[in-house]
Amino acid sequence: MQSKAKDVTAYIQEATPERQVYLAKLRELCLEVMIGYDEVMAYGMPGYQLHGTIEVGFANQKHYIALYILKDVVRANRDLLSGLSVGKGCIRFSNLKKMDMDVVRKLLEDTVKSKSPAC
Repeated sequence: MQSKAKDVTAYIQEATPERQVYLAKLRELCLEVMIGYDEVMAYGMPGYQLHGTIEVGFANQKHYIALYILKDVVRANRDLLSGLSVGKGCIRFSNLKKMDMDVVRKLLEDTVKSKSPAC
């Protein structure tokens, strides 16, 4: 579900109060770790881009919060994501209590360090 929010603050405010907490934590980590990246609204969700290329995004979906890591980082950290619904570059948190912010931080840090191109 794409949002028409003009900025990330408005995007987060569209969510339920419980989800706002988790979305705000994701945003906080992205801003803290992804130094030099631009925060944008793209494809109806928050994204973090470097030199015009989005490398990370997150979305409030109907049944989960999705974290999109668009570099080859998810595969390298798959062991840390057991018990979650994981695709090539998407991690779906249907149980928000399983959103381990230390793991998310590592994924973001690895994204920043990665020399691989974003897909």
